[in-house]
Amino acid sequence: MNYLTSTAVALIAALAAGSAAMAQEHHFRFQSSDPAGNPNFELQHVFADKVKELTNGEVTIELMPVGTIVDYKETPDAIQAGLIDGHITDTSYFAGRDPAFGLIANPVGAWADPAQMIDFVENGGGKELMNELINPYGLQFIGVSTPGLEAFVSKVPLDTVEDLRGVKVRSPEGLIANVFAAAGANPVNLPSSEVYTSLDKGVIDAADYSVFSVNQDTGMNDIAPHPVYPGFHSLPLVEVSMNKQKWDALTPELQAKITEAQKIFQQTQIDTLHQRDLEAVEAAKAGGKITVHDWSDEERAKFRGIARGEWEKVAGQSEMAQKVYDTLVAYLKDKGLMAE
Repeated sequence: MNYLTSTAVALIAALAAGSAAMAQEHHFRFQSSDPAGNPNFELQHVFADKVKELTNGEVTIELMPVGTIVDYKETPDAIQAGLIDGHITDTSYFAGRDPAFGLIANPVGAWADPAQMIDFVENGGGKELMNELINPYGLQFIGVSTPGLEAFVSKVPLDTVEDLRGVKVRSPEGLIANVFAAAGANPVNLPSSEVYTSLDKGVIDAADYSVFSVNQDTGMNDIAPHPVYPGFHSLPLVEVSMNKQKWDALTPELQAKITEAQKIFQQTQIDTLHQRDLEAVEAAKAGGKITVHDWSDEERAKFRGIARGEWEKVAGQSEMAQKVYDTLVAYLKDKGLMAE
């Protein structure tokens, strides 16, 4: 029987210690665009936790709330400069850099379900577009998530696109306001803090606000008892990206594990928030004070067709915006979601 010498034992111990030290060398700091305590921020910890679990601690991610290091619109520059290593953020925040960011982040009216947007990103050319957009800033796109399809708050019944005509709709400026105007509504730009009071006083008839459970929790459905659910207008793309040089320095195995963790986070966020919405809908219906309106596929397609005219205007503003538009429309046509 062969026995290890004390020198060999010491060498093995040293190598093991060195391996353990190396296993902790990949520590990344990610900044979120959501504040601490926000449901989305809490769910984003699933990504960090799964990265540590799947890599056996070889990669760890410190997740920080919005504004910890820089403003939410400055994270690409901070990642490129090495102040932070990555972000989990709504891609539309960077529309000022190129309108293509806004178009791919939330092509108003395009999606009737999170699965459609995710399939576009993962299989329809979206991830390639994302990397083409963010690689020049030194970022690598890891994956996508979303809080889901927003509901629509309304004091008046809305069952068709035609019903939007003349309705005073709270909407942020930009693409979404332009689409509502093209559909015949009267967009009103108001901060979120004024939506409840404006609905209550009749300043507006309806509002782009949030997902159903949030609308219910904030009392919106009490004063606007005709919500459209699932919504028809807004489904934000939330990107998970990091410093490209640091990503490229990782082994393919670690990259695969991080991507897997992101996918688990994606599904957890969507499933959790969808379940909260379903429970909120049932609770609201049980109260007997609201009527939930669910648009038909035909009406959603009509709204999408109107929105396309506004997407075209954005497409003309930059080369990348045109590329996003062409890829998006080709995907929607291929899936039967848009007519030729």
